[in-house]
Amino acid sequence: MNKVVAKESVIKMYSAREEIYPREAKGRYATLRWICVLLTQLVFYGLPWLAWNGRQAMLFDLDARKFYIFGIVLWPQDFIYLAVLLIICAYALFLVTAMAGRVWCGYACPQTVYTEIFMWIERKIEGTRSARMRLDRQPRSVEKITKKGIKHFAWGIVAIWTGLTFVGYFTPIHSLLSEVSAFSLGPWEWFWISFYALATYGNAGWMREQVCKYMCPYARFQSSMFDNDTLVISYDQERGEPRGALAKKGTVAAKPTGDCIDCSICVQVCPTGIDIRKGLQADCIGCAACIDACNSVMTKIGAPLGLIRYSTEHALVHHLSFKQIRQRMLRPRILIYGGLLALIVFAFFGTLIARTPLKLDVMRDRGALGREVEDGRVENVYRLQIMNTGETPHRYKLTVSGIETIKLATPDEVSLEGTGSRGLPVRVQVDHGKGAPGSNKILFELKALDDASLHVTEKAVFLVPR
Repeated sequence: MNKVVAKESVIKMYSAREEIYPREAKGRYATLRWICVLLTQLVFYGLPWLAWNGRQAMLFDLDARKFYIFGIVLWPQDFIYLAVLLIICAYALFLVTAMAGRVWCGYACPQTVYTEIFMWIERKIEGTRSARMRLDRQPRSVEKITKKGIKHFAWGIVAIWTGLTFVGYFTPIHSLLSEVSAFSLGPWEWFWISFYALATYGNAGWMREQVCKYMCPYARFQSSMFDNDTLVISYDQERGEPRGALAKKGTVAAKPTGDCIDCSICVQVCPTGIDIRKGLQADCIGCAACIDACNSVMTKIGAPLGLIRYSTEHALVHHLSFKQIRQRMLRPRILIYGGLLALIVFAFFGTLIARTPLKLDVMRDRGALGREVEDGRVENVYRLQIMNTGETPHRYKLTVSGIETIKLATPDEVSLEGTGSRGLPVRVQVDHGKGAPGSNKILFELKALDDASLHVTEKAVFLVPR
């Protein structure tokens, strides 16, 4: 009796990745995208080199626990400003996405920006899309190894410089480069330079569209901010279908066709490899390369531009003009996002401008409660933590009030350098019989002698023995 042996079969849950060779797109949106690349990288690479008041203009000094942002110095106690700034960024992203889809992803996202830079290097070394495809298909040769080696070397230089620049926001860039040249970097600096360089090299050079399609969470929840009036990249099916090849001169097409000649150039230029003619997809990053490509084809065949264009679902269905699209922009969702964003931004900058660059914390000495000293006076001991969050040194005068005859038994003046802090032990006394037995509220006031606008008060408790 013959046994039937069942063959095992492997079922793949995910399809294998197909290499994408984006074709270079030229046009209005490609130019705008490169302007964004240049501006963002000018800011990123340039800021660490700007000087301000004899120091680096933008420096997050974690060792000293001070954040320098041009003329503003933030301390750990100012963490609320960072939280509010992140909220502002989130609401701005919500507002822009509700209005114009994934323009952030298409023009300013670091993944898009560095992918553009790396693809530009790739095109300059390996050639056009067809040349790159031929190079990858051909067997190993001196030409192939040379071109690939030069490309990866150039990618590595950009990645390493990006890692150095990133760490330069946390370690002064001049001293960082000196330490690199002397091979005297600390382990954490080596780690973060290597980590950020490898992340840039891997994400922009190798993973590319996979980061946008599988790793970035924004692509998954962006649809919750879209509606039928969100401006997105759209293919005009009514005008483009049915697709068909362009008839040769002097001949008549076999059947009526739309404006789409099915050249697939819109697919070839897409950095994520999608076909926009199948409708809006989560993988679309909104880079508008397909618009530039399609417009160039429409120009060649003498058809109107805009077969692929920025539009909305309502506009495509109801044939709305761009003026009518703009009129529908101010809808409840946009007004809510915009109103909240304006309110938070106003409050953020208002509190930042009105912020006093002087902080005072008062802590009682718990090891020495209210005690009697000479002449029957009652004394309490405190420790004051004074922080000058500005960059100008000041001399301050300290006073205390709240109980009759209360006074300081220690010097009442203190000097503090710019962006400095100091712990100051203070003894406070009241005459015998003054103040109610138990807890009494008092007030410390610190005022700059050279600037009357710099003053701060802090409440405390004075204990009188029962």
